[in-house]
Amino acid sequence: EDYIIKTSSPKIVIAKVSAILKSLEKERFKVVDEVQKAADSMGAKVVPDEFPVFEGFNVKHWHMPFKNVPGGDFIDYFRINDDNLAVVLGDVMGKRWGAWYFAVAYAGYVRSAARFVLETAKVFNPSDILQKVNESVFKDERIAEVFITLSVIILDKKNKTAKYAGAGDLPIVLKTNKAEYFQSKGLLLGFSETGEYEDHEMKLNPGDEIFIVTDGITEARNKEGELYGQDRFLSFIENLDSSKDSIEQMKKEIFDFTGGEVEDDISVISIKVS
Repeated sequence: EDYIIKTSSPKIVIAKVSAILKSLEKERFKVVDEVQKAADSMGAKVVPDEFPVFEGFNVKHWHMPFKNVPGGDFIDYFRINDDNLAVVLGDVMGKRWGAWYFAVAYAGYVRSAARFVLETAKVFNPSDILQKVNESVFKDERIAEVFITLSVIILDKKNKTAKYAGAGDLPIVLKTNKAEYFQSKGLLLGFSETGEYEDHEMKLNPGDEIFIVTDGITEARNKEGELYGQDRFLSFIENLDSSKDSIEQMKKEIFDFTGGEVEDDISVISIKVS
């Protein structure tokens, strides 16, 4: 970017480096702004603006892109019929704009696969949606080597159940009178033609709450470099104040732990039974 004469004073070195950093930051803001405007003009969104309305359940999400630059996380909701709602959380393995563009493509795959499965199925299973997406991705040379984690939950308000299946994702958390992890064994999407996806069905009661997160939560670090981690997250969920909003409590927890400085996109979905 520039050069400095060897005998320059420390003040000149600092001034030069500061000027370079300010110039680069200004350019970054300009580029981000231009691409965001382009994305808005395309109508390409990977996170809904509003929460879904679904009787018997209170569904909310929190999504915060790293430094306000869209990354690879995406959230989606599908109203299957009057009694069933599908909740989807994905995380493309990649950084910044490249991951964001793939997230748009994957969100499209998930929607197409969900429509195909739901139109032909009599019983709605998340594993069927995952397998259909996996088949499409595995055969598509353009994105077959871009791996993704995906969590799919189908809520049934009539029977008060939740069916869950995952592909290489973090375990989901079910909070009843305690908090426990449900770990999927499904492979990352696109890794193998057969993903070995399986369903976990949970019977729900009023007050129960399900949490789905991407690794921006568990891999958040404090100023000493310590990871937040899955054990700390589970303990936090177990000690949530049920009279207060869970998402707001989680925001405070992560910001307090990191000092407000995060290193990745943060995405979390909470599903509370009313």
